Amino acid sequence: MEKLLNELPSSDIPAYNIKSDVGIDVKIPESLRRNLALGLPSIAESDLLRHFTNLSRENYALSTGFYPLGSCTMKYNPLINERISKNEAFTLIHPYQPIESVQGTLEIMYEFGRDLCELTGMDYFSLQQAAGAHGEFAGLLMIAEYFKSVNQVRTKIIVPDSAHGTNPSSAFFAGFDIVHLESEVDGSISPRKLKEILTKEVAAIMLTVPNTLGVFEKSILEISKIVHENGSLLYYDGANLNALMGIVRPGDMGFDIMHINLHKTFAAPHGGGGPGSGPVGVKAFLEPFLPIPRIEKNKYSEFVLNYKKSESIGRLKAFFGNFLIILRSYIYIKALGAEGLKNVSERAVLNANYMLARFKNRINVPAGDRCMHEFVLSLKLLLKNNIRTLDVSKRLLDYGFYAPTIYFPLIVEEAMMIEPTETESKEMLDDFIDVLIKIIFEEAVLEPQKLNEAPINMNIKRLNEVEAARKPILRWK
Repeated sequence: MEKLLNELPSSDIPAYNIKSDVGIDVKIPESLRRNLALGLPSIAESDLLRHFTNLSRENYALSTGFYPLGSCTMKYNPLINERISKNEAFTLIHPYQPIESVQGTLEIMYEFGRDLCELTGMDYFSLQQAAGAHGEFAGLLMIAEYFKSVNQVRTKIIVPDSAHGTNPSSAFFAGFDIVHLESEVDGSISPRKLKEILTKEVAAIMLTVPNTLGVFEKSILEISKIVHENGSLLYYDGANLNALMGIVRPGDMGFDIMHINLHKTFAAPHGGGGPGSGPVGVKAFLEPFLPIPRIEKNKYSEFVLNYKKSESIGRLKAFFGNFLIILRSYIYIKALGAEGLKNVSERAVLNANYMLARFKNRINVPAGDRCMHEFVLSLKLLLKNNIRTLDVSKRLLDYGFYAPTIYFPLIVEEAMMIEPTETESKEMLDDFIDVLIKIIFEEAVLEPQKLNEAPINMNIKRLNEVEAARKPILRWK
């Protein structure tokens, strides 16, 4: 404040004395003061309220409808999680406070890490990563540092063609070369094909279990043995962990390192450009390479931040992670407990299989008669009517349903990926199924033009795809 006062103009310039919050008189020069009224519009409170309420109605959220978004699981976020996470005891703390004043916060993160270890079979977790892809990047950096520490040069990562798109990107940015592995029809990995491309240059293979077609990797124990006999590591993409909680743990399947998307498994908000969280878990031999600082408990049972980890990959994010996202997931785990989390996975699998059972005799399902938490339809039969999966998804919007993930995984032509999660009722699932069947088997045949032009009932219409591709507008106004 004194520096500000010293830099103000001399007293011969007209100024106004303002009493600051800290009790110091501050002189505001005339040149910095407003001469005209603000010109704020005069509007009735009721008009203003209606304006913002109507805007909110144009947004789609889990509080307004079913989110069948396969792969990027959209779970319901319990309101109690939101209420607790907004408590000032959490929102008004600062990362640079004295360590003794945030012991409760550190205890929550420490305990949350131990809970994740118990759920996944890992030995240690880092909570610092800001998203799932950030977790992948951190994990791959640790893999690179591990092989340096044992004086091995391994420059390649095996990524199946059914993997999540961030897998090869993260591996590339971590400095690895990508070796593509062709999966089977159901998206699973053939141990024979794996052996053919597994060399001493391979540092790790990245797998998602269940895979992106919603099928459990039936050969995972054999794959784990093959990979480890080669001296390579097994990386678990935790995107589909919602199907396995309390049933089987990645660490018990042979995985050495993994990340978790908290929004996909532990009910933290997702989307909208908001904060994410991608905790990374490792087996004990990889612990020295985890990011710093590490939250530890000293001999006095006090929580401390340990920066003295000489083999660590360092800090990947400011402070200690997105704490309020971690807090929401911590509350979710504590509220449900071990049995509750297992029930979540069982209900997610049940809901997905119920939907699949209603679809499978009508629509092509590449991965077969059973699935885990999600499944993939192929709508290529509609191409003969000049209808694409994109058209069906746009038409779903007219019926008030959010469109599922489409054109992923890439190994399925005209793919539509559906994941109901555990919280949806049978009535909601039936409504969605009935609408989708109506669009595919009635409208696509009798009124194909309607699908080509959809959405019809929404405020924002479909983009001109050709013009958007050739003449993209890359700025706002």
